[in-house]
Amino acid sequence: MDFTIPHLCCVLISLIAGVAHGLEITSQGPTSIEKASSESVKLDCQFSLAPVDSGPLDIEWSLLASDNQKEDKVVILYSGDRAYEDYYPAVKGRAHFNSPDPKNGDASINLTGLKSSDTGTYQCKVKKAPGIRSRKMLLTVMVRPSKPRCSTEGPTQEGKDVVLRCTSSEGTNPLQYTWEKTSDSKILPASAVLDPVGGTMNVRNASISSSGTYRCTAKNHVGMEECILQLGITPPPNTAGIIAGAIIAVLLALIIIAIVLFCCCRAHHRKKYEKEISYEIREDVPPPKSRVSTARSFTSVGSQRSSLGSMSPSNLHEYALKPQYDKIPSVEEYDRPPSHTPLPPPVASKIAGRNLSRMGGIPVMIPAQNKDGSIV
Repeated sequence: MDFTIPHLCCVLISLIAGVAHGLEITSQGPTSIEKASSESVKLDCQFSLAPVDSGPLDIEWSLLASDNQKEDKVVILYSGDRAYEDYYPAVKGRAHFNSPDPKNGDASINLTGLKSSDTGTYQCKVKKAPGIRSRKMLLTVMVRPSKPRCSTEGPTQEGKDVVLRCTSSEGTNPLQYTWEKTSDSKILPASAVLDPVGGTMNVRNASISSSGTYRCTAKNHVGMEECILQLGITPPPNTAGIIAGAIIAVLLALIIIAIVLFCCCRAHHRKKYEKEISYEIREDVPPPKSRVSTARSFTSVGSQRSSLGSMSPSNLHEYALKPQYDKIPSVEEYDRPPSHTPLPPPVASKIAGRNLSRMGGIPVMIPAQNKDGSIV
């Protein structure tokens, strides 16, 4: 009896140990993997079974949530001798079991066409009652650096500070930038200050020897790209010559403006002078000559009267039809300047002087009068 009880205890302990060590994950690969986008990766999960593991085999791959408040996402599943690969829409069509029959001990999966959103912690869980084992792996999907753009900032003149800049618009950090000179001595200027994170190289007090071809390389853990920059340092400009030329140009411009203004003013004054001359009243014009003497005027009046007395009725009738011969000018008409004397009114018909004499008409001289009525 004493021999039987210890023997039974050993058997029970052996059974418990066999159950505990029945199902095992045998993969020994790295638990952290870095891959570039668009590449493929194999997440390894090898396992072994014991005779005591007699239950159905279940394999589950899930993407663990970074926040405890969120649920884990099942990526792919094997259960009941069947694979289910469309559990997670983000990796639909890109996640597959590495073995066509995972129950042979290979629960590994392949992810194709990696994206940066695939980054995360993946867990492989194998269950075969009574054993349960799991394995976690961290996958980091990194983006290769895009082709950087090389440029310069600041004047590329001798004695000035020039900044060579290299920037890549895409790429997973940490990105590292390196500069090298590929021409001449292939040695960077002694005054160059490099910034491997910002991608700049500051060349202080640049000299002619700093000219040449430079190459910038942007890289991270999954790739690298480069760009080429041609730097040319020029001598400083002749500042004194530039200032002298600017002064001369300004003086010439002022002279031209002064000449134009002078010509415009002169033309304006000439036009104004001619206009004033055309309207100017000449005060030094001599007065008109005296028409006739008073005595001669009286004689003419007497002769007129005697002539009128000798006219026949027929002649008087013809003379009466011509009002311009018996109209005496008024004082206003006599004092008006010759240039403003109104023209005589039009007549119905004109009679020549010889016809007037033939008809008996006699020319009459009308004496002029002053404003007070006296005869001039």
